[in-house]
Amino acid sequence: MGEEQGAQAARERALAVLRVRGRALAGALLPAAVAVVLLAGGASGRLVGPGWDAARWAVSGVAAVVLLTGLLVAVVVARARPAMTPTVELTESSAPDLYRLVEDLAERLDVPAPSAIALTPDCDSWLEERTNATARPAGSGSAESIRTGPTAPVLVIGSPFLWWMRVAELRAVLAPVVAGTGPAAHPDIAAARRFVRGLDAAVALAAKPGQGPFGLLRRPALAPLGRISRLLLGACREHITQLERGVAAAASERAQAVDYGLRIVAQEQVGLAYAGWDRLLTRVALPAWRMGRWPSRLDAGVVSALTELSRRDRLADGFASRLGERPACDLLEEPGAVDEAASLLAARLFHGGPATPGPDWSPVDWQAYPEEVVDRKWRTEAARLHRVLDALAARSGDGTGGGTGRTAGTGPTLARVMDHLAAEPLVLDGAPGPDDGRGDEERTDALAAGITAEAAREEALAPRPEPVPLGDGHELWDGGSWDEGPLPVFPIQPPRTGRDLLADHVTAMVCCAAVDTAGAAPGLDWLDGPALLVDGKRRSDLTGPVLSLVEDGDAGPLRGWLAAVGVRPEKPVRLV
Repeated sequence: MGEEQGAQAARERALAVLRVRGRALAGALLPAAVAVVLLAGGASGRLVGPGWDAARWAVSGVAAVVLLTGLLVAVVVARARPAMTPTVELTESSAPDLYRLVEDLAERLDVPAPSAIALTPDCDSWLEERTNATARPAGSGSAESIRTGPTAPVLVIGSPFLWWMRVAELRAVLAPVVAGTGPAAHPDIAAARRFVRGLDAAVALAAKPGQGPFGLLRRPALAPLGRISRLLLGACREHITQLERGVAAAASERAQAVDYGLRIVAQEQVGLAYAGWDRLLTRVALPAWRMGRWPSRLDAGVVSALTELSRRDRLADGFASRLGERPACDLLEEPGAVDEAASLLAARLFHGGPATPGPDWSPVDWQAYPEEVVDRKWRTEAARLHRVLDALAARSGDGTGGGTGRTAGTGPTLARVMDHLAAEPLVLDGAPGPDDGRGDEERTDALAAGITAEAAREEALAPRPEPVPLGDGHELWDGGSWDEGPLPVFPIQPPRTGRDLLADHVTAMVCCAAVDTAGAAPGLDWLDGPALLVDGKRRSDLTGPVLSLVEDGDAGPLRGWLAAVGVRPEKPVRLV
């Protein structure tokens, strides 16, 4: 589909949406028109008699109800705030070079420039209509600034792109996005989009649970509004889908005239940035978020993660040579402050943290991350492991937690954990061993079950995520799922089995023992998260020995690893 064909298809679909709106308006006015005819006939003496009088009263009553309902729907649709993505707003004074780049790009594409620029902590970019938002952030008064009026869309840019991409790559990637402002400026397309966004907001508003003394009456009172809005949305769904496809096709075709060859190369960096961002959030940021800390330089961290990936993967060697070029974050006046704001927003969106820092929600920089996050994580998990062992010991009455008894009364030592697991190897429920194809099932061992229950209890006691308002009736968090635990709408880590949790806790105990008795240190691996440093080098060979102990009850590989590193498992470790 070429540019003209795409634009024409989008306009035709926009007119189809507006026809749905027109038919709805006609349906709302039809009873009133019939009532007017009946009243006029009665006034002129043509439609008289008991039957006509009854008809006049009945039709007038229906017309009044329909008009009031239609008026309510129209007011809610017109005044409802559509869902808007939480973003970090960039004023022109904070990013003058970025604004000039976008304005120059719009001029080259011969389209209106976006009304403003905002950042999102995600690997994507788009145009967002913000009907009720101001056209320009306060404090921007340059005569050469982006100026297209309050109806122009806002350009939302993924913050990882600014730090990982070079300036030329960013311009090439943004070209198809900025080109979308051309079709968006067409009156019919803009009106169709506003109508559908209003309907969507009305549906969400009607479905939102009520609060306060009149909360129980709110949802039934708004039920007709929700049903009518859903009906209209259903009639518009196919048309608005094809409208957006036409707009995207027209924008893509227009953008081919600007940096097309470079865009093909830059798309590789989009996929790479997404992979690095995902690893950084799940492996590095998530452990900090869970203990009330939020890394304050996530975007700078994704550069380190991708640089490390380039070093490890020979297929990505060519990507590292790009780092000598000017990064797109140089287009910002204060990239550090913007990175901190985007990092806090990422914690709020993906974990449900508070919107502002506080005593229980404080930032952590990358230099302090190993000591304040990694070491604390290990010792917290080691303490949980020993609490479960203490509970098992109290239940069994032998003081060992079900072990052999050789380490009774020695306190929190690695030897105690190893003796317990070596004495009672994990087996599958009703199966001979871990090699029967059911390795992902929950183990029946009391230690694994106890750790799972303890972790679930602590998670249930953790503060619930705060809802992130997106518009009338829209929230980023599903408030109806709290009975199942505070899970985000966008879970960034798969659920852990009992075996996985036990292996994690044993690994944490080994790391604590290595730090306390062998001079090792906590570290940070940009791709894998917490790391153990021995003589300044990362040890990545601990997984196999731990799994042999956890799954097979074989402590031999782990004892060999401990001897090579110089760890003394009989020595007590410091716990949180």
